[in-house]
Amino acid sequence: MEEKMSEENSEEVKVLEAQIQRLQAEVAMLQQQQQDNHKDMTIHFRDKCKDALLYICGKRHNGRKEEVLSKLKEEVDELEEDLQRQTKMNGISLNSCTTKTLQSSGSKLVQQLCVSGHCSELVFQVEFQLSENKESHERMISGLNVVMDFSDLQNFSSFLSGVEESKDLLLFFRTLRAFSDRCDDRRRTFQHFQEKYPSVVSLPGGCRSEVMTLHHPELPGCVLLVHWSVEVSREGDVTPKIDLLTKIPERARQMFPSLAAGGAAEAFQSLLRILGPEAAVESIIRAVSLSQDT
Repeated sequence: MEEKMSEENSEEVKVLEAQIQRLQAEVAMLQQQQQDNHKDMTIHFRDKCKDALLYICGKRHNGRKEEVLSKLKEEVDELEEDLQRQTKMNGISLNSCTTKTLQSSGSKLVQQLCVSGHCSELVFQVEFQLSENKESHERMISGLNVVMDFSDLQNFSSFLSGVEESKDLLLFFRTLRAFSDRCDDRRRTFQHFQEKYPSVVSLPGGCRSEVMTLHHPELPGCVLLVHWSVEVSREGDVTPKIDLLTKIPERARQMFPSLAAGGAAEAFQSLLRILGPEAAVESIIRAVSLSQDT
């Protein structure tokens, strides 16, 4: 009887020891994960900022407090100047960047990154996994996902699909900047003509829309639409496309034979090739307004 109880106790002890070992392994894994997360949040400061932080943390007491804080302010100013210079150069402002370690072993590091920002008024968020071989220092991107907060992505959706397949982040940011610049060109042009010719030009969808409407107050049935789209190919080529659409009643055709529906679009394309977008559009506006001084 006692021998049987001793065997049962021995089995219970073994079970408890196994549970303790599993708990210890789990604690070690959580501690390692915590260390990795702390590494992810590490910021590498330059000398002046590092000295100031050490002083504030109480790890260095040499020098006066005012001098250390002055160095810290100087370092922050330099960082802000660097950020402004980079934003001005590439036109892209980053709002946040978060990193999470998914795997960390002796030779491999896998991180999940999420970067959000904007280029002019185009808001974006990019998520991807970055795998790094610690020995060869080779890096590889996988699981790229791009989300854009843009009302009309029709001209951009095919390109985004191609970027997610090719995982080419550089192509995405370069094309985003070019696309944003062309959209800003259109916005400035539309806004300029609306302010210069308020009785003729209207923007039903706002200054960032693709359509500008031209009409003469005394000819309510005569409407010209300037459709200015910005097309993006799957390979990242950005091309503005401007067309003139007409809605002209018979009376207006008699008064302006040069703007007859059959040839207005072709004539406008000829003006585009010769004069460029702004001058071509203004020539059409002047023709509709019936005055050189409107």
